[in-house]
Amino acid sequence: MSAPKINDLQSFLAVARDQSFTKAAAKLGVTPSALSHTIRGLEERLGVRLLARTTRNVAPTEAGEKLMRSIGPLFDQIAAEVEVLGESRDKPAGTIRVTCSDDAAENILRPMLAGFLADYPDIQVEISIDYGFTNIVSERFDAGIRLGESISKDMIAVRLGPDWRLAVVGAPAYFAQHSIPILPQDLTNHTCINIRHSLNGACYAWEFERGSRKLNIRVNGQFTSNSMIHVLNAALDGIGLAYVPDFLAKPYLTDGRLKEVLADWSPYFQGFHLYYPNRRQASPAFTAFVEAVRFRE
Repeated sequence: MSAPKINDLQSFLAVARDQSFTKAAAKLGVTPSALSHTIRGLEERLGVRLLARTTRNVAPTEAGEKLMRSIGPLFDQIAAEVEVLGESRDKPAGTIRVTCSDDAAENILRPMLAGFLADYPDIQVEISIDYGFTNIVSERFDAGIRLGESISKDMIAVRLGPDWRLAVVGAPAYFAQHSIPILPQDLTNHTCINIRHSLNGACYAWEFERGSRKLNIRVNGQFTSNSMIHVLNAALDGIGLAYVPDFLAKPYLTDGRLKEVLADWSPYFQGFHLYYPNRRQASPAFTAFVEAVRFRE
């Protein structure tokens, strides 16, 4: 006797439980005649009659009842395990690796992170602070955060916040000993705090704009950092003038620990965006993360 096929046993179980070829066929996506042919073939291979058929109904025979009781729970268990596996697949879980600057982490990620991790206990988030233009594909990051104008066209970009501008700021103690710059060119006579985005790159040239006029000013000073947070702290400590995102400076401008100059020369940038490869197959965890950080006006 040849071993019965799994699909044939499932077909028998469906008919025996519904006691109807028509209902079982509809559930299985086959025609009643094809289902009847399958059951006959199964009975022939087993050498025993499983279903008693009449013109009005169908019911399992004694042998059919025994087979149904023995294999039914097994198929039910298989179906349950497959369902659990599907739920595990769809449940957001895994590690999300993001590269960004520390000011982006402070402004975008820190406010949402505690709530997000509480909502998704099976997700781990890893943040790598980097001001350089990291290749997220080769470095195996799930996504990065940059200004909108810095993102390659072959990436998907999701806006994370409004446009913002840089602000030239200094502590009252600094301005007590130095004159207030009126034009961007005046900064060459001031002690300024530089930021170097990459180890081998030049320090950032401060960008200014008013009307149609644009200027890039290279400043000098005793302190340079690759962290905007440390640049801000140096300005708070009176070391010199800093050019920092307005959202970082705002609390200190409000309480008077910093003073802004050249505000009418400070241009706006396209805000922070999350970017990732357009060929990336989004996992439930990554989809949940994108929705959590997405900017909503």
